[in-house]
Amino acid sequence: MRLIRLRRKKERPKFWSEFRIIPGWLMGLVAVLYVIALVVAIAVNLSFRNNPNGNDMFPGEFRDNPAIASLALAGVVTAISLLIALMLFMLGYVNQDAKRRGMNSTLWTLLVLILTPVQGGIIGFIVYLLVRDPLPYPCPRCAQPVGPRFNFCPNCKCNLYPSCPNCKKEIAETDKFCPYCATDLKNGEPAAIISAEHSA
Repeated sequence: MRLIRLRRKKERPKFWSEFRIIPGWLMGLVAVLYVIALVVAIAVNLSFRNNPNGNDMFPGEFRDNPAIASLALAGVVTAISLLIALMLFMLGYVNQDAKRRGMNSTLWTLLVLILTPVQGGIIGFIVYLLVRDPLPYPCPRCAQPVGPRFNFCPNCKCNLYPSCPNCKKEIAETDKFCPYCATDLKNGEPAAIISAEHSA
């Protein structure tokens, strides 16, 4: 069986697949809060339509036209809601992503939350993206998830980093000769089998 060196494969996350790990209940909560904020803002704005002085919330042409004032208010509420939603989605993403990587999700969520007043939380989010652990991957032999820093599978002892039997440097599963010392690797037999034979 050929050993696929997945740990060297760089992650290329796609936006929508990563966006899906944000909890659905958080997206629903943000949508409900947005609708409530919009309804309250428009209701308060329309309550001024019977005011003899007009709408004191907006100057000029908005003062005597509650429809235009409502549209303007809806735009303001939407802009503020987008910023708040972005911060909440960022916290939800960090929490769920840290869990699936085996990191302390509470600690990282709190760190991003504490840094939210600084540059809108972007600094904490960027720090998380830079230092987060790689994703676990399936063992090429038994398909059980293994940590990205594991050298051997804890389930089947598969050597996740095969090495040359002579110089002990890491080799690829397709190498016929060691690129460091030119040791014959048995005509390109899978490196996992070579490693197993020499460890026995």
